[in-house]
Amino acid sequence: MGKKKLGVVCGGFTSEYEISLLSGKTVFNTLDRSLWEVFLITINQNTWSAIDDQKNHYTVSKGDFSLQSETNTLDLDLIFNVIHGAPGENGQLAALWELLNIPFSSCDSYTSGLTYNKRDCLSVLRELNVPTAKHYSIDHGQNIDTEAIERRVGFPCFVKANRAGSSFGVFKVKEKSQLTPSIQKAFKEDSQIIIESALEGREVSVGVAAYEGEIHVLPITEIITENEFFDYAAKYEGKSEEITPANIPIEWKEKTEKWSKEIYRKLGLKGVVRSEFIFVDGEPHLLEINTVPGITTNSIIPQQVAAMGMDLSRFFNLLLLEILDKK
Repeated sequence: MGKKKLGVVCGGFTSEYEISLLSGKTVFNTLDRSLWEVFLITINQNTWSAIDDQKNHYTVSKGDFSLQSETNTLDLDLIFNVIHGAPGENGQLAALWELLNIPFSSCDSYTSGLTYNKRDCLSVLRELNVPTAKHYSIDHGQNIDTEAIERRVGFPCFVKANRAGSSFGVFKVKEKSQLTPSIQKAFKEDSQIIIESALEGREVSVGVAAYEGEIHVLPITEIITENEFFDYAAKYEGKSEEITPANIPIEWKEKTEKWSKEIYRKLGLKGVVRSEFIFVDGEPHLLEINTVPGITTNSIIPQQVAAMGMDLSRFFNLLLLEILDKK
C-alpha cells in the first residue's frame, strides 16, 4: 500500500499539556516513515496547527480536521492520539473523528468519556466485580461532610480530581484536619472530586494493547516510589524505581493479566492503555485506567515494549495496522 497520511495529535486544554507535547514528540520521531507520511498536530485553546518532516506548516480545520496551507489541503487517513486529558482523552475529539470517519488510535467517544470520569468508571467496574478502593464523591458547591467521608473511606485516604491525569489534583490525606484544604485544592483541577481509601501494598502498572487480532498484556511494571504515592514527580522526574518485568509471585501476575484483559474486553478499550493496580492480601485492586497513557522517553509503556524485545516503531506499526484493519 502507499503511505498513509498519519496525524500525531498532542497538546490539549489541561495541566497535562506539556507532558502530551513530549509524548507527541516521541511518537512523531519514532514512527516508521516507510509506512506513514507523518504530521505533528498541536492543539491548544487558541490554535490547531501542524508541521511535517519538511517543516511545512499547516492550519488544522476544526470542521473536517484537514490540514490546510496556502497552497494545499490534505486529508488524514489515520490519527495517533496522544492528548492526555481534554479534549483527546475525554471523548470530545473522538466524537469529531467518528463523525468524520477518520480512524484513530484511542477509545471511542463513549468509552473515552466513561474511563476519563473516575467515579463513573469505578461504578461500572464494580458491576463487573473488579476489586477497587472504597470511595466518596463530592461536586463543587456541595457540603463537605467530613464525618461521612471518614466513616466511608477512613484515613489515610486520597483526594482526587475526578477528571484529570498525571496525578494533577491528587493529594494524600492522613488526618481529618487535612481533608477540607485538600478538597479545595483538588477543586482547582475539576468541579468533581472523588475521595478513595488509601490501599497499602505493592503497586504495579499494566500496559494492554490490541494487535494482530488479539489482546496482549505487556510485561508488568512494579512501581517503588520515593514519595507518598506515584505522583507527578515520581512519574516524570525520576522519583520512583520502575522494575520491568515486575518481580511478583506468578499467581499475582496471572490474576493481574486476567483482570487487565477482562477490563479491556468488557469496557471495549482500544489501542494501548495502561492500568494501575495495588495488591492487597494478594488480590490486585484497580486504581485507575489511562486510555491515552504517556509515551515520553521516561514513560512506562516504552519500557514495557522494550522488555518484550520489540522495537517501539514496530509496536506502533502493529497498533495502527490493527486499527486500519478494523475500519
